[in-house]
Amino acid sequence: MSTNDPALPRDKTDLMKRIQREWSALMRAIEGLTPVQMSAPMSGGWSIKDNLAHLNAWEQFLVHHYLQGQPPHQAMQLDADTFARLDETGVNAVIHERSRHRPVADVLTDLQRSHAQVLQALAAVSFDDLMQPCFPDDPEKRLLIRLVIGNTYEHYSEHRQNIERKV
Repeated sequence: MSTNDPALPRDKTDLMKRIQREWSALMRAIEGLTPVQMSAPMSGGWSIKDNLAHLNAWEQFLVHHYLQGQPPHQAMQLDADTFARLDETGVNAVIHERSRHRPVADVLTDLQRSHAQVLQALAAVSFDDLMQPCFPDDPEKRLLIRLVIGNTYEHYSEHRQNIERKV
């Protein structure tokens, strides 16, 4: 199945190329940075390391919730009541608090591992399935591919641009 929406990938190969292109750009943006540079706060208070930990958490959410069907609170490693009370900004604050004291090397290792999990999980999903609503009861009928895009290449690009403004 293909789409007539030029913003969406034409097929699975196109999706994977877009993911790889933005992932590579993100990795180039942090290449050669020292742990001190990666830990220094940027505007808004987050460091480069915090941006990377944030990407890791949302990649994990993509794999565990959208692709494997875990409940969202479980995929975000929160109890159900806490998750229900938080909006996206609140979830991002929790992610930041969890990771802000972690060593850069640990964040980078987790991010690499998470990215490999995303690629492996996507390899098991057909393009036709990606073009279906993620959840049958979703009133917005959001396509799975849009959720994949938002948690991969668009997200990498957003945070890469933040990082490049700092470096």
